[in-house]
Amino acid sequence: MRLLVCATALSATALCAFAVPANAADTKIVYGYAWAAGATEIRITPMTATYRKPLHTFKAVTGAKELRLDYAKAAFRRVTVACDLKETEGRVAIDRKGLGTTVCKADALTDKLASGPAPVRVEYRGAEAVKINEVLAKWPESRTVRGTVKRVDDTTVLFTGAGRTLKLGYTNLMSFARTTKRCGDGWLAGKPVNADKHGLGKKACQSRDFTKALKSVKHPVLVQVDYVPDVNELSGVREVFGDA
Repeated sequence: MRLLVCATALSATALCAFAVPANAADTKIVYGYAWAAGATEIRITPMTATYRKPLHTFKAVTGAKELRLDYAKAAFRRVTVACDLKETEGRVAIDRKGLGTTVCKADALTDKLASGPAPVRVEYRGAEAVKINEVLAKWPESRTVRGTVKRVDDTTVLFTGAGRTLKLGYTNLMSFARTTKRCGDGWLAGKPVNADKHGLGKKACQSRDFTKALKSVKHPVLVQVDYVPDVNELSGVREVFGDA
């Protein structure tokens, strides 16, 4: 079923639809930011993608539902000239549509996702990814907002702030600043010995400390976050001394 059709009069720009049929009758295409969601599984929320060489620009689609796809048997193509590179290092491998062309195995995608979300184009059938092309994407600027977080799992939270609730993912690269004496303390445990005059945590800790602390509470807790819109990546959290 065609959900969104796209076209353009400009050869330099291609406005690409999400979840549209590929060549095979039962194959669909989705663009967006892929997150690790298991050993060989990704989660991705369909987005529209505009291509202007060499970058894709993604935009959120109101009401789009998150997909979970297994990529164990998928063909994977990277934008880097070698499968094990973390960055392009000034050399890219893309075709005329801006899709990655370096042939890699599925475990290269696993390694890529370990350091955060990846902008991709995915061909899929049912719950299985058939082909995944990494793309170069224009990364949105991060925002700083105060609100509450509630744990979903060890790498995902629900953040509520500025009148909306977002599902945000994080990796071991996320920073965490605490008000407590030690990084391993429970949430808001003891006196706020490391809070600034605004009640914000200032003790530098790691993402694993955030995961552990969040497990100690069942209700949403007050935080200040740095996150990347649309990518929905949580890059920093500061514990806030106060009531949620």
